[in-house]
Amino acid sequence: MPDRDTSRVVFRKSTHSDGGEGCVEAATLNGSRLVRDSKDPGGPTLAFGPSAWAVFVEEIKQGKFNLD
Repeated sequence: MPDRDTSRVVFRKSTHSDGGEGCVEAATLNGSRLVRDSKDPGGPTLAFGPSAWAVFVEEIKQGKFNLD
């Protein structure tokens, strides 16, 4: 994926984060979903296309990534 200028992108935390510091932030840019570490906003950003994002969210809902 080519370089993305994320300087004007508004990232947001989930309302489920309860203000915690160890959260991810998400944003949308040109149809892609961007994800970054809230503790390192200038660090790397992951980008998901629409279909990959939909699969990822569905797998989260199914508990595929639970660490329990």
